[in-house]
Formats: sequence, C-alpha cells, structure tokens
Amino acid sequence: MSSPYDALPAVEQFTLTSADISDGAPLAPGQYAAMSGLAGAADRSPQLSWEGFPLATRSFVVTMYDADAPTPSGLWHWAVADVPVGTTSLPAGVSDEAGLPDGAFHVANDLRTTGYVGAAPPPGTGKHRYFVAVHALDVPSVTTLGVTAESTPALLSFAVLGHTLARAVLVPWAGE
Repeated sequence: MSSPYDALPAVEQFTLTSADISDGAPLAPGQYAAMSGLAGAADRSPQLSWEGFPLATRSFVVTMYDADAPTPSGLWHWAVADVPVGTTSLPAGVSDEAGLPDGAFHVANDLRTTGYVGAAPPPGTGKHRYFVAVHALDVPSVTTLGVTAESTPALLSFAVLGHTLARAVLVPWAGE
C-alpha cells in the first residue's frame, strides 16, 4: 500500500524519531489506543523529535492520519499547527494547549475534539497504518493561510500544501 503523501508534490525528507513509537511497528495497546475501550487506556500522544529540516523552515505542523480507516477520507487523529521553528520535539502526552510550545495550537481532529485521539481500528477492518508526520513550512503561522483551531485537519493539509518545504514521517500500525 502506498502513502497518502505519494499523491502530493514531492518534498525533501528529514528525520523523525520517537521514544514511544517506531516506523513499521505496532502502537502500544493502552497508551495510544484509548478509543478501543481498553481498561486503563488513555489518549496519549507519543513523544516526537525531529532534525535535518531545511534552513528556510519557519514553522512546523504535526499530524497523525489513519489512511486505512473505513471511510473514503481516512481519519485524522491529531493536528498541531504553528509549532515554532526553534522547537525540535514534543513530549509525550501533549493533550492541551498548555503542553504545547508557545504559539502552537491544536486543530480539531475528525472527532471534532482538540488534542490527540488514540488509534482504535474497528473490529474486522484489518491492520491500520497511522502516518505521524512533521511538516516543515515556509510560513511562520498557518493562521496567515486562514487556518484556525476550528478548522479541520484536511483544510490544514490543503492550506499548507504549497508551503511544505519538507516532511518527516513515521508509520506505526494498530489492528488485526
């Protein structure tokens, strides 16, 4: 299966790492899968760190997208906009504006809540890939592009399309 980013104009790549998730590995049950109804589960965003982005970068956007959700449009689990260029990591558990770097904000996810929504593929829908991405942008703020906290992650993605200098992606999975 291909990446949803394959359909977009090609951009440079940089390095994204995490103490909590790994490319091609399953997401830890209970940590990043609260929607699954597991006892003790929590909607807890993973720790992320990035490096090697272009010098022209002026801000970052962080997203998590389930390309295999049983909808024609997938499912956006997380979107953080206006991460300052001096920021090169996010701690685990960023779930409110107080945990974000100054100036950054959550864009409502597809459940129309703010913050991170854990992975929980519905039974019978197979293995789902979660594209966790950091997008390096040539603008200091997506609000200049008309994006607000009430926007959708799809609108955010559309607005930054022509402003993305580079992208770093990790693809963990969950499900059957």
